[in-house]
Amino acid sequence: MNKAIFGGTFDPIHNGHIHIAYNCLYALNMDEIIFMPSGNPPHKTDKEITDAGIRYELVKMATRSESRFKVSDFEINNKELSYTYKTLEHFKNLEPDTQWWFLTGADCLIELDMWKSVDRILEASNLIVFSRPGHDKKDIIEQKKRVENIYNKKITFLEVPLMDISSTYIKNEIREGKNISYMMPEGVYNSILQLKLYK
Repeated sequence: MNKAIFGGTFDPIHNGHIHIAYNCLYALNMDEIIFMPSGNPPHKTDKEITDAGIRYELVKMATRSESRFKVSDFEINNKELSYTYKTLEHFKNLEPDTQWWFLTGADCLIELDMWKSVDRILEASNLIVFSRPGHDKKDIIEQKKRVENIYNKKITFLEVPLMDISSTYIKNEIREGKNISYMMPEGVYNSILQLKLYK
């Protein structure tokens, strides 16, 4: 079995996230993509983040039409800071015969040296890096080679047709009262309006 963990705050989840997950599913022949809403991300302790339970439910709503998309509450149920290596080691211990992958953006690859226990992340999983707007492919490939040489571990580059959507942009548009229903699954957008999120 090949399973990829797709971590993020998903605040809120949008069509860009779904687009990336489908590209990973098909291009790399994954059996499952597990969306992992972060509980207490260490790099965002100074930012206001929507309640984890709400983010989790919105991700479930956004992914329910695809049977190979799963959503995990592992990190949001953990009161400690959410470190990627701990999450990956948990799932590797849970299913040792599964080939585990970690799906993340080019921005994270560029900052990988600042992550906690990078060696344990690469030991517990295979890293998939997807292209992101604002990151030159040449720079991504150079950083990929550098990390591969340091840790002696192959990294997969997933070149995804870019959808320039960000959660920050969505929140700003909602605050200005604009209709951004075309950027996310209908149920997610309706729930955001009902709950008066990001106002």
